[in-house]
Amino acid sequence: MTSPESVETSAAARASWREALTVYLKPRVLVVMFLGFSSGLPLALSGSTLLVWVSESGVSLGTIGLFTLVGTPYTLKFLWAPLVDGLNLPLLGRWLGRRRGWLVFTQLLLIAAILALGLTDPARSPFFVAVGALLVATASATQDIVIDAFRVESLPEDEQAAGMASYVAAYRVGMVASTAGALFLVTGFEYAGFGRLAAWSASFAVMAGLVVIGIITVLLAREPAPSIEAEATAVTSGHDSSVQRVAQAALGAFTEFLTRRDAVAVLAFVMLFKFTDAFAGAMTVPFIIDIGFSRNDYAIIVKGVGLAATLIGGFAGGFLARTSPLIVCLWIGGLLQAISNLTFSWLALIGPQQWALTVAVTLEQFTGAIGTVIFVAYLSALCNNPLHTATQYALLTALASVGRIYLSSGAGYVAKATGWPAFFVVSVLVAIPSLFLLAYLQQRRHFEMLETPTKA
Repeated sequence: MTSPESVETSAAARASWREALTVYLKPRVLVVMFLGFSSGLPLALSGSTLLVWVSESGVSLGTIGLFTLVGTPYTLKFLWAPLVDGLNLPLLGRWLGRRRGWLVFTQLLLIAAILALGLTDPARSPFFVAVGALLVATASATQDIVIDAFRVESLPEDEQAAGMASYVAAYRVGMVASTAGALFLVTGFEYAGFGRLAAWSASFAVMAGLVVIGIITVLLAREPAPSIEAEATAVTSGHDSSVQRVAQAALGAFTEFLTRRDAVAVLAFVMLFKFTDAFAGAMTVPFIIDIGFSRNDYAIIVKGVGLAATLIGGFAGGFLARTSPLIVCLWIGGLLQAISNLTFSWLALIGPQQWALTVAVTLEQFTGAIGTVIFVAYLSALCNNPLHTATQYALLTALASVGRIYLSSGAGYVAKATGWPAFFVVSVLVAIPSLFLLAYLQQRRHFEMLETPTKA
């Protein structure tokens, strides 16, 4: 006979699962999801997709290497984030509000930049291609500044985890659309009779058209309440001039953060938490090709199966962040994303077996997505002042990208010196500094203090 207590426990568990699933259908969370697609879409257009284009056009390897520098706006975006926090755009701001006005403005700039990039010719003018890519990256980085602030401000605490999971999943879908999707479109246009240059231009035009999804999303969304309150506060406090507000956003964001307890340790932790992922990820593609897999294996397994694993991992991370304390989530995410790199050491030892690649990619992408969602939850918790949410979040994400762009730049030399099996062991070991910092900050009750206002 079933006891009343067990019936109540079962009912509570079912209710908990229903709540965890239905939160993804709430309008605010859906808005964040579509903005995630809008954020992920342009990244590859100035990155991997662009590199395929210039490689096919016969650009020299030395010049191709320099194209990686067009990603610099993503690391420097905190420099102009105070403009986004402090300025209210004259027309769009009055019509849509501070955050939504900036979003539509950056998305219109993004459409223009993508169209301009698609009209260049890498074979004849690599310089203009680089300029076009830099414009795309700058518009994209600025859009990211606004989307991050919009997401943090528009979602209540109990919806942040679901919003982050949806955002990360849609971000990955946007990246696939601008990599595999854009390349398939080029092939399709060539089959339709377009010349190579015309096919690339048409593909970029379609990518520009997809930005409209973000514009429609913004028009259907509501301005976050904290943004409206911050706007009213700025006016009533006498900081209504553009210069004053930009200065307040810049100085306030940096001074408030740097005067917090353990600020240096926090910034070091932000920079190093995803380093293990970035270090291994920098050499994943060369590794897969080098040990004998084909380009089709890479496209189908890494981009196809890997996307599915990322989506599932993102929602798993969202559920974990919703149901567990932040410190527990960070330990789980930090350990999983590091240890999963060992699957590539195993793959290097057994050779190019498609089933083994599928297992390795699934585990790595699944655990990496969990780590990413939890890390974004932590960054969001650090940014709790609507007067300069955009500036602080841009600073933190720029700092986090240091590991991805700069600290990982020597990964190739390490792989060459150690060989593939040992390289991925090293990629696990580089996680140790971040775990030491995690333990130190836990001992200092840093994470408890972040969660205390929420529980009050």
